[in-house]
Amino acid sequence: MTSRTPPDTVIYAIGDIHGRLDLLAAIHDRIETDARQRAARRRLVVYLGDYVSRGEDSRRVVDRVREWLPDGFGRIALKGNHEDLLVRFVDGEIDAGRHWFDYGGLDTLAHYGVAIGDRHARDDASVAILRDRFAAALPHSHLGFFRSLPVSYRAGDYFFVHGGVRPRVPLDEQSNHDCMWIRKAFLDSDDDHGAVVVHGHSISEKPVVRHNRIGIDTGAYRSGVLTCLVLDGTCREFLQT
Repeated sequence: MTSRTPPDTVIYAIGDIHGRLDLLAAIHDRIETDARQRAARRRLVVYLGDYVSRGEDSRRVVDRVREWLPDGFGRIALKGNHEDLLVRFVDGEIDAGRHWFDYGGLDTLAHYGVAIGDRHARDDASVAILRDRFAAALPHSHLGFFRSLPVSYRAGDYFFVHGGVRPRVPLDEQSNHDCMWIRKAFLDSDDDHGAVVVHGHSISEKPVVRHNRIGIDTGAYRSGVLTCLVLDGTCREFLQT
């Protein structure tokens, strides 16, 4: 069966941004140009998560994701594993903070104006101090945004998620953790998941298109290539920076 979007709907799914405001602005421009050439009246942008960490400006990426919405567009912003770590850290999970710091979390703190000091300090007291500074610097609107993010979204024959899904588990029974974090069991699976899963989280040089999944994390923070999957009826295309 050929997968398709809901009737009269074009969907723009954007992969992991990781603080690259420059690339996000560029892909937004491409989306607006592309949308003007399509007949579909309903236009939906789906962000697959990982707005923060690495890159140059996580804070302004979050601002743009929250604020950019051209006339006629809808928006779905999903939670990635980096937003998961951020919220858990703010809520006092010191180990989540340490984990996050190993993958660009300290960059995010700096983007919010937090003085880092010794970037290599990982003892509980040092991490707790950074947690308190970050909690004070993080705007309430941003924390509310992070807390409100769903982990998945379904539209037509497509299921959008950051990390992936647990094979042989119904889509409506997937755990939040798997939706944000799963890799190998999902990536190696040839199972029909009940919908084509559109995901980020696992970097590839080019988009990965298989019968059961489409991966669009092209490592924007280091490659300079941010990928957007365009789904229009049964048509699939890609926009990239």
